[in-house]
Amino acid sequence: MKYMLLLYEPEGAYEGEAGQKKLADIIAQHMKLAEALVAAGVEFSGHELQPTSTARTVRTDAAGAKTVHDGPFAETREQLGGYYIVDVADADEATAWAHKIPILPGGKVEVRPVGQH
Repeated sequence: MKYMLLLYEPEGAYEGEAGQKKLADIIAQHMKLAEALVAAGVEFSGHELQPTSTARTVRTDAAGAKTVHDGPFAETREQLGGYYIVDVADADEATAWAHKIPILPGGKVEVRPVGQH
């Protein structure tokens, strides 16, 4: 079954010179995680996302009218920064992989099944 592992981190965590150093370290850790997933035979994909300042949200009101807004739908201090999709046996295995995802302090990983209504 496929699970999406959604990575949330504090907005602006990678800004500035110190942030860029953190980013380089986190990317290296993600590369090691990818190697571990391959070694375990887990089919996966994933990508980082651009900052929320590049986002647009299409919102539908109660009458069905759609409007476009810059940025994410909700104001928040954390941002969805990337994701993995893993094809594993069950939620426990997906959660075990989520524990291995490198994330900054204050971050979180949401584990959610994909499809199969």
